[in-house]
Amino acid sequence: MRNPLSILLVIIRLILIIIPMIIFIIVYSLLSSFLFKNTPENAFKLRRLFLKFAYFILGISVKIEGIPSEEPALYVSNHRSLSDPLINLKTLDAYVIAKAEVAKIPVLSTGAKLTGILYVKRENKKSRSAVREMMVNTLLNGHNILVYPEGTVNGVKKITGFRPGTFNEAVKNNIPVVPMVIEYKSKKDVWTNRSLMSHFFLQFGKLRTQAWLVIGKTMTNTDGDQLRQEVQEWTNVQIERIHNNWDSYFSKHTTAEV
Repeated sequence: MRNPLSILLVIIRLILIIIPMIIFIIVYSLLSSFLFKNTPENAFKLRRLFLKFAYFILGISVKIEGIPSEEPALYVSNHRSLSDPLINLKTLDAYVIAKAEVAKIPVLSTGAKLTGILYVKRENKKSRSAVREMMVNTLLNGHNILVYPEGTVNGVKKITGFRPGTFNEAVKNNIPVVPMVIEYKSKKDVWTNRSLMSHFFLQFGKLRTQAWLVIGKTMTNTDGDQLRQEVQEWTNVQIERIHNNWDSYFSKHTTAEV
């Protein structure tokens, strides 16, 4: 049974997030119709502004290592939680490739679409192909892309393995790859075997969410599979290092799964 105070905290946070998000969307949509264009740069500014507000309301704090590349790149990250994009995008302006299910979430889907998101239906080959084409075009037009190549959230300490398509496209189009690792201190922040709402209540029913984000150096290769292996190895090394130097859930347990 959930703590009544935790439930109250989540409800207050939901109200304080949803109402301002609606206001942000309405005001931005109106202003972009009269005062300025809805360019990626303006949309990213809106997103950064809202993220600062969301961090305060949701009690999120992040330790960050590394900085984004000065050149457009394909950013690939491991996937732990509902809040991963909030963490990944704290210092990064990028279009995000997300599961089509996200489009069904009221308000959030509108804000995400407005500020840069590409939806993909994982079970649909045509959808995956179309998104890969949009991904390449977006990168070649000078904008970053963020993707979670595990395909789903992972509660195991090491990554479950990245899907090859992302890396093959990067090699094929001479696109640099920048790996990212995101880890959380609490078991409650990792999304496993529960519904979206249950995860939100569990994660944000506590006062603070502490995350650790590592942004790696640009990686290139002429072979997609070799590039994928290099990124996977770097990711697992960083995950191990983070938890060896952090009083986190994974560091306290010998088992590899949350």
